[in-house]
Amino acid sequence: MSENTGRFVWYDLMTTDPEAAQSFYTKLIGWGTQAWEGPMPYTMWTNNETPLGGVMTLPDEAKQAGAPPHWLAYIEIPDVDETVAKAEANQGEVLAPAQDIPEVGRFAVIADPQGAMFAAFTHTGDAPAKAGPPEIGEFSWHELNTSDHDNAWGFYETLFGWKKLDAMDMGEMGMYQMFTEGGGEIPRGGMFNKPKEVSGPPFWLYFARVDDVDKSVEHVKALGGQVLNGPMEVPDGDRVAQCMDPQGAAFALHSTKK
Repeated sequence: MSENTGRFVWYDLMTTDPEAAQSFYTKLIGWGTQAWEGPMPYTMWTNNETPLGGVMTLPDEAKQAGAPPHWLAYIEIPDVDETVAKAEANQGEVLAPAQDIPEVGRFAVIADPQGAMFAAFTHTGDAPAKAGPPEIGEFSWHELNTSDHDNAWGFYETLFGWKKLDAMDMGEMGMYQMFTEGGGEIPRGGMFNKPKEVSGPPFWLYFARVDDVDKSVEHVKALGGQVLNGPMEVPDGDRVAQCMDPQGAAFALHSTKK
């Protein structure tokens, strides 16, 4: 089993204007871009020349279904088809059936029982495991905003072998459960029941690590994005902010305690 099993390993932005999105994120986070030499138009995001995801046009069928621009993360597992079967057996829904990307891997897009989307992914061959805490420019936190985090936890634990870490009592907002991959110790994300005032179905929100969130949110606004919440301090002293890019995709920023 790969050391990356259960870990978020790739991040795709589906958007209405890939070129504008590239301009926004490269200026905001400092990513580079690299064309993918594949059968379809696709540009990869790079951080210190290492690919971490990509950007592509929001598919027509997604637009017709009313999906806004959004980020989709890929979680590494040994066998996509086995994971698809597990998802269906545990009230998940397969949105895009398992399919191959030649010389890259195999993936499927799945909705959890509450409706949050993600992709299951198996690399072709051995992919190097990313050890240690996330660096600046990498996605450092993965947050599930859901309607039933207890049920969601059981689903993801079954699929990916995730391990519970600390849980925080957020008062009226309930418990915030942190987690990591089965073999890891570094916190990778959290899940909680989103407040009723947060509209729309459950969703995953991905946090990109920057040097200084407070400076970055000013940059978000200057580049035509929106700051939805924050910046604010979280219990460990780090700072975060939830944002929206100019095309309407939600994302978040994170800086560690100085």
